[in-house]
Parts: sequence; C-alpha cells; structure tokens
Amino acid sequence: MKKLISIAAALALSLTLAACGTGGTPSTGGTADSSGNVHAEDGYGEGRIADTVHTYFFDYTVNSAHMAKEYEGYLPAEGNELLVAEVTVKNTSTSSIEMYDTDFQVQWNSDDENAFCYPITTDPETFEELPPLTDEQLPGTYPLSVDEEVTGLLVYEVPAGNRDFSISYLEQFDDNSEGDTFFVFFTAEDQ
Repeated sequence: MKKLISIAAALALSLTLAACGTGGTPSTGGTADSSGNVHAEDGYGEGRIADTVHTYFFDYTVNSAHMAKEYEGYLPAEGNELLVAEVTVKNTSTSSIEMYDTDFQVQWNSDDENAFCYPITTDPETFEELPPLTDEQLPGTYPLSVDEEVTGLLVYEVPAGNRDFSISYLEQFDDNSEGDTFFVFFTAEDQ
C-alpha cells in the first residue's frame, strides 16, 4: 500500500509540474464546460472551485478552501500553515467503494519535486491512518455506497506563504493500471 501511494504521488506530482509548466503556459486536456463539469480528455482533466470533476468511480467538488493558523487545537510545525478544503464526494459507480484521504493530495506552486502532501489524517512518514479532529473532517478511510454523497473537510499542513494550490486525484484500478488524472486549481483565502 505504501509503495502504491508513493508511486501515485510521484506520478501525480510529475503530471502537476508538467501541467503547470514554469512559464505560465495553459495546460491542455479536459477543462470545465459551461455548467462546471470536468471530464478528462487525453488522460487529464482540470477544474476550479465549485466545478464537479467526473472520475471513473466518483464525482468530487472542491467547494471552498482557506488558510488557518490552527485547526481544532492542531498546530502546524514552524514555517507551515494549514489549508482547510471542503470537498464533496459522490459515488457514481455501480458498487460500493472505499475512499481514502490519500486519494486527494494537494500541490502548491513550486519547482520542488516534494511540493505536495496528504491530509493530516494520514501520517506522512508511516502512512498510518490518524483519527479526525472533528466530525466535519473526512476520515482516513470511509465507505461510499452506490449514489452516496458525503461532504467534509480535508486539512493539509503546507509551507507558509503559499496560496495557490491544486487538489488532485489519480484513477487507480484493481489490476494496478492507472487511468485519468484530475486537478482542481484554486487560490486559498486567508481566514
């Protein structure tokens, strides 16, 4: 599991850097239509806050995002801040699925290959699941029944001073193959 997560992180990060570029060139691939729906094109899809991203297994929407100095008593390490994103996830497949907080990694504008992280509900060293701090947070692992929809918070510890982010998802299948990669780009508000 740890190896699979590391591989997914490396792939998603490389796609992030390739998609963002360093010269401000727009990325190619599926973008949101006039209704705010994002479907992948040539293996890639990108949206913004409030767009609905349609993956093979589920739809997700980043509803809002803001920066915080602390979250329910959780204080980030010196030089870091917290990014709090409200996300809605709906199972659109024909069977129940298990979701993981690590399905959604965050990236920030940087040329550093390590400019990404997972929510604070997963230990970054051991990938062990940690308990949510509130009922509003999405847990490290949670089931989604057919057509079930949940809304919750993903809290990330990120380097201070960043405000431009993306939350990504890489489709992964039981046979270890990979599908499309999706990004939701946004500027987090200060709170």
